[in-house]
Amino acid sequence: MSLGRALAVGLVGLSAEIVEVEAHLGKGVPALFLVGLPDAALGEARERVRGALEACGLELPKQRTVVNLSPADLRKNGSGFDLAIAVALMCAENADGAWRARRAVHIGELGLDGRVRPVRGVLPMVVAAVAAGHRDVVVSAANEREAALVPGAHVHAIEHLSEILRVYGVEVGEGIEWEPLALPDQLGSTESTEDLADVIGQPEARRALEVAAAGGHHLLMMGPPGAGKTMLARRLPTLLPDLSDPDAVQVTSIHSIAGRFAPDGGLIRRPPFEAPHHTASRAAIVGGGSGVPMPGSVSIAHRGVLFLDEAPEFPAAVLETLRQPLEGGEIHLHRATASARYPARFQMILAANPCPCGGAKCRCAPMDVRRYRTKLSGPLVDRVDIRIHVPRVTRAMRALDERHEGSIAVAARVAEARARAAARFAELPWSVNGDAPGSWLRRALVGEVRAPLERAVDEGRLSMRGVDRVLRVAWSIADLRGDDALTIGAVGEALSLRGGEGDA
Repeated sequence: MSLGRALAVGLVGLSAEIVEVEAHLGKGVPALFLVGLPDAALGEARERVRGALEACGLELPKQRTVVNLSPADLRKNGSGFDLAIAVALMCAENADGAWRARRAVHIGELGLDGRVRPVRGVLPMVVAAVAAGHRDVVVSAANEREAALVPGAHVHAIEHLSEILRVYGVEVGEGIEWEPLALPDQLGSTESTEDLADVIGQPEARRALEVAAAGGHHLLMMGPPGAGKTMLARRLPTLLPDLSDPDAVQVTSIHSIAGRFAPDGGLIRRPPFEAPHHTASRAAIVGGGSGVPMPGSVSIAHRGVLFLDEAPEFPAAVLETLRQPLEGGEIHLHRATASARYPARFQMILAANPCPCGGAKCRCAPMDVRRYRTKLSGPLVDRVDIRIHVPRVTRAMRALDERHEGSIAVAARVAEARARAAARFAELPWSVNGDAPGSWLRRALVGEVRAPLERAVDEGRLSMRGVDRVLRVAWSIADLRGDDALTIGAVGEALSLRGGEGDA
């Protein structure tokens, strides 16, 4: 009996676990059995490994071979186990360096010519490996830059299976040749060229955008086509500060799993901006798919901005799925074979026209306008902190318009406001006003500050959730003003920003 071992990583959502790959050679009819809850892609590893070994001048052991993926009760998915399976099989035949294979983590898909191909999710896999005490990581050369982003990882990048087999003392064929893996050019992240100074007019909308950036608030903009709603939304990320180290690793990990990360630029430091089309499905927005659920737009926009343009055109069922991540900051996806949890703490911007025709010389029937606006349900809109009307830019506004402050100047004020909020919440588990719970916010309701809110509740213009959201916005306004406490002026401005269209 011979037994070879190698290490790999099983990834479900952002959760990763070290998997020990055991190859057992025993008596019986020559065959290769793969056990340990592999999915279909992993089950096909037999043929990929067979072809890769033959390309190295080797063969599968001519014995009854069982490859076990331990822990056996953890469902394994994807092709990233190929490299570890091939190494374990060859080390089972008493390779001199088999002990080294047991210490290193192997991540990569094999081609039939022996090339080691890149896989998605390498960053969270390597993070998990280092956290478990396995610093030696073997990956595809195409994944080298991404794996090297993890502090403490000793990355060994290879292009062909024969390279690592030689390291472990396996005698491979001579004169092995292969063509380098052709990959598309990857561009690192570039600085945005969009600037808030490009927006003509719209002082109220600019102010609302600044307040939203200062406190991490959700925003609804309603106005006619061409008023600048999309332009404003795309400039919100330019006002937000860079991501902290933990957030940068988490956001980069999500983008790596989604296959949208180019490692040339290092960790993702700027808040992401995600703008799905209104025809997107529920799975595309919140995540899903067959097998292990993949992240959707709400997770890809984590710690950034999710922009839903023409929001009433999204199916109602899709919009309603946003309610849970808006409150909880994460999304739990359950499928028949696996479940996954992804973070989803984003700033949502909704943009809508006032009516189906857009409002220019409107001929819509009142019932059509009502039906159009009710596509944004009350419970969803009630979770939006700031709701404003964006008017059409007139010729007089263009003639009088002077170049406003750019994103750099506004972002500096936003950074100061966020620093003031972070100092106030230093001993608490949140750092921005948009995440503060109502129980903490209502402690500041004293004297004249309480009166306008109580009046709005009595008149039915505010729900109790709406009171909490007005208070969050009021604290952001106070932080921008440099105040240490809520004032009647901050609450009044917050109530006006809560107005927009429809009931508050």
